[in-house]
Amino acid sequence: MPGLRILHVEDDELNQALVRAIVARSADPAVNGAQVVAAGSLALARAALAGGAFDVVLLDMRLPDGSGLDLAAEIQQGGGRGSPAVIALSGAAAEQSGAALAAGCVAVLGKPYSPAYLSSLLGSYHPGQYE
Repeated sequence: MPGLRILHVEDDELNQALVRAIVARSADPAVNGAQVVAAGSLALARAALAGGAFDVVLLDMRLPDGSGLDLAAEIQQGGGRGSPAVIALSGAAAEQSGAALAAGCVAVLGKPYSPAYLSSLLGSYHPGQYE
């Protein structure tokens, strides 16, 4: 069974490693077998999205070249069945949750987030559901 395709938009390498570890240790086979592509900026994320299909985008709200909200809105505007689910990751989740949800995010997780909760949330998506 193929795993999820996850785009992790995050400029902090430690946070990138954390997500890879959560995915690798997940008991859910779709999550455990996920392909995780890291992008450290909005520009790299846009290039990754243009070059491949993803089921889920884990999106940091503060990036070196702008706000993750901009990318979330772009993904939602693309709309249609080919759009991945966007999960916002923020150190200021309480302040940004309304704006993130309005921009098209399906969930907002505050940093630090529970590894078990992230794994469970990722497990609610199915590989290829956005093709």
